[in-house]
Amino acid sequence: MQLQTKIPLQPTANPIDYDSQIMLVGSCFVENIGAKFEYYKFRNTINPFGILFHPEAIARFFEQVAERREFKESDFEEINGNFVSFDAHSKLSATSAKAATEQLNTALADAYDQLQKATHIFITLGTAWGYRHKTQNKIVANCHKIPQREFKKELASVAEVEAALQRTLTAIAKRNSNASVTFTVSPVRHIKDGFVENQRSKAHLIAAVHSVVQRSDPAFYFPAYEIVMDELRDYRFYDRDLIHPNALAVDYIWEAFESVYLSPQAQALKKQVEEIQRGLEHRAFNPNSDQHQQFLKKLQQKIAQLQREIPHIQF
Repeated sequence: MQLQTKIPLQPTANPIDYDSQIMLVGSCFVENIGAKFEYYKFRNTINPFGILFHPEAIARFFEQVAERREFKESDFEEINGNFVSFDAHSKLSATSAKAATEQLNTALADAYDQLQKATHIFITLGTAWGYRHKTQNKIVANCHKIPQREFKKELASVAEVEAALQRTLTAIAKRNSNASVTFTVSPVRHIKDGFVENQRSKAHLIAAVHSVVQRSDPAFYFPAYEIVMDELRDYRFYDRDLIHPNALAVDYIWEAFESVYLSPQAQALKKQVEEIQRGLEHRAFNPNSDQHQQFLKKLQQKIAQLQREIPHIQF
């Protein structure tokens, strides 16, 4: 008896191993998958400018990084004592324009280096709904809790999303023509826009992504949205807000992801990393006992052995 429809998945021709350099940019969904890469000690960079939801904000990010176009103090707006950029998340704000500029330019330099080295780039699109700042006349990456009257809300058309994705690929290729680029659409529903409006948004993103992927050799699509909507169509896979996938759903998507993106060697090494991580998380009833000291000794031996195979891994 089959009680679940399954999304067919094909293994990638360019799998990830522990020598790979991974860059993840986009909505909060890439932070969930990025956290998995972090836990298993892959080399990765997650959202240098913070979470980005809109295709236009993502395109501007890659263009700015590829051109290494540094921020100036005049690029920042002062909001309630904090200096913020409309191209970055609020977590990269600071209490002075100088500090905010230095902070984002450091992130920019790191992102530039990572873009050049990346073997795999994953981009998750969150929404086609954007907020255009009326004065600056651009779709912002984050509204920074500025009153809504200063923005015009608009839905990007399929053609506009396509254009933003193509600009993203062009910017990446400018610095790294060898990187494998995979797009996903976030399964997180933006119901604050409205239920019907959220579906319109996701439809625009999906249609645009597939149009771009079909005509771009280095671009691929991972069906994270479809897995959640079709395979996990039950509220037990959501957090209390009934919008965000919960830890169980993230684990499920990760298992689907690793089955097609991780090389067999990486999957074997990942199991060793997981065993060590669980050992490090273990809390003994009696830390001074001979039994626990022997456990720690064996754990250090496992770490040393793994670090001989993969020197960049640190616990």
